[in-house]
This record gives sequence, C-alpha cells and structure tokens, in this order.
Amino acid sequence: MTQAELERVYEAMAVAIDNVGPDQGEVFLAKLALALAEDLGRTERVLEVIAECRSGLERRD
Repeated sequence: MTQAELERVYEAMAVAIDNVGPDQGEVFLAKLALALAEDLGRTERVLEVIAECRSGLERRD
C-alpha cells in the first residue's frame, strides 16, 4: 500500500469516527478491526499486528 493509499484509509477512518460520535468511536474501531481481521484470514498475523500496535502505548486508568 502506498503512502497516498494509507492517507486515504486514515482519512476515511477519521471521517467515520467523527460521524459515529465520541460515544461510539471505540465500538466502530473494534468492529472495523474484527472485519479487517476476518478479511485477512490469518489469525497469527492478526495477533502480531495487535501486539505491534499496542507497543509503546501505556495503560490509562
């Protein structure tokens, strides 16, 4: 995927999050992640990506 394509995806995600509102943003992202994981169809790779995305993020309590 090119940088321009990634930017298109990011923009579409940002617009969708704005459209569903702050109360539903996390639900939307969870549904999106599950749909993309299903589309990818590779459980181990999905788990690797989850770990990669979590890296560097601190837990907020």
